Amino acid sequence: MCPSREATISTDTRRCYPKKGCRTFPCEKTCTSTQAAKRKLEGRSGRARSCAPDLRIQPLVAPPPPPPPPTPPSAPSQSYCRQTERRRLWQTNENRSQESYDPETHMSALQNVRMGQNKREKRLFPLFTVVRFENNACGGLNGENGTCISSTECSQRGGISSGVCANGYGVCCIVMASCGQTINDNNTYFVNPNYPSTFDGTDSCQLTLLKLHPDVCQFRLDFVQFTIRGPETINNLCTYDQFIVSGGNPVPTICGTNNDNHMYIDAGIGQTNPIALTFVTSGSSFPRSWKVRISQIRCNTIYRAEEGCLQYFTGVSGQIKSFNFDSSTGLQLSNQDYSICIRMERNFCGVQYMPCSDEATMVSNSGSGQMSRNNAFTLTGNTQGTQIASMTGAMCQTDWLMIPCAINVGKSPSMSTTCVDRLCGGTFNADNQNLNSSSVISTVKPFRLIFHTDATEAPNDVGNRGFCLNYIQQPCTTKLR
Repeated sequence: MCPSREATISTDTRRCYPKKGCRTFPCEKTCTSTQAAKRKLEGRSGRARSCAPDLRIQPLVAPPPPPPPPTPPSAPSQSYCRQTERRRLWQTNENRSQESYDPETHMSALQNVRMGQNKREKRLFPLFTVVRFENNACGGLNGENGTCISSTECSQRGGISSGVCANGYGVCCIVMASCGQTINDNNTYFVNPNYPSTFDGTDSCQLTLLKLHPDVCQFRLDFVQFTIRGPETINNLCTYDQFIVSGGNPVPTICGTNNDNHMYIDAGIGQTNPIALTFVTSGSSFPRSWKVRISQIRCNTIYRAEEGCLQYFTGVSGQIKSFNFDSSTGLQLSNQDYSICIRMERNFCGVQYMPCSDEATMVSNSGSGQMSRNNAFTLTGNTQGTQIASMTGAMCQTDWLMIPCAINVGKSPSMSTTCVDRLCGGTFNADNQNLNSSSVISTVKPFRLIFHTDATEAPNDVGNRGFCLNYIQQPCTTKLR
């Protein structure tokens, strides 16, 4: 009797073959438990027949190929059944893999899934809609400029909602900042302590400006309110109160009254150092107030000022004033040296400048009576008690306004048409030693003026107030000279 199949089971992965003369097993078995099989055989009575399995240990090499499968009998064996089942499963999986990579079927399935997701989202979130809008500049209810943002974001920034924008989805947010703060919001207002009340005391109030975006190149400061103590009356220096800008292009220190004036601060390209705005006040008994609107100008906008321009005007017409100008009480500030630029509008080739109108009257030194004079242009000389004639060119050595190649409007062709650059004295005129104010025209491009004052006024220069000029750009079709 041949041993049972348990005798052929081994833990070794080699094949076990029966000895010659024994009946072959229908299927080869993998050896899984040799030691257990041996113990079981030794415990039986009687001697195992010589046809017991010979568990030969083979070297650790790849097993020999199995013998060819026998021809299946009329009743298929288990081996044949397993092979047939494997072949059927392989063909089924192959067909399924081909179906799964069919592009049309795949896209149809994705569309069905997406449609199902959309239907579920509509059922779950029927009341929620996300509205996106640009954070553009806007006008508040009280005329102040703000930024159109959501009401929640406005509260987070510490701003005040002033009207709606973006078709009611946003609010016009007005943000105000004061001493010791750092801001990076567009259209922010820098106000004095206790605003809207005045401030009276000694302090150094600083506001730090950061860029909203690396593409910002300039900051524009609009002096909505600007009233601090003016200069001392000997050399017109800002020794009491000062407004100082640091971190950008060189900006002269100013003081006094500068309502409705402005300046541009160069912020560089990319992420640069912050800009600091500082109001320095000293002494009491003077009500001070300031409200400065801070706008961030991107590099690619048409409102960007030309390089090196402290002031930049746009439009066909406008008004240019020196800092602390006032026709009755203002004083020209010393140590001023900056450029004033006008954007050349399309189809315009020149600029005409005229002194601003006022009603001031002065008494002449001769005491012969009163003579009406225009105080819109007084740069040099003792203009406190008498009218000073115009001066041009080399006569302007201390304080002057440069208008490139300026000539009087309507000058007769028969007369000399030599243009001048520097204008000073107490009368606005491109001719030297003239007591009558005149309109002046210049066609040099770009349209740029330079204002310069030194550090000394007295005793030669007394009572000068600076300048105030209206300008109108001239069309290219007009005969300019």
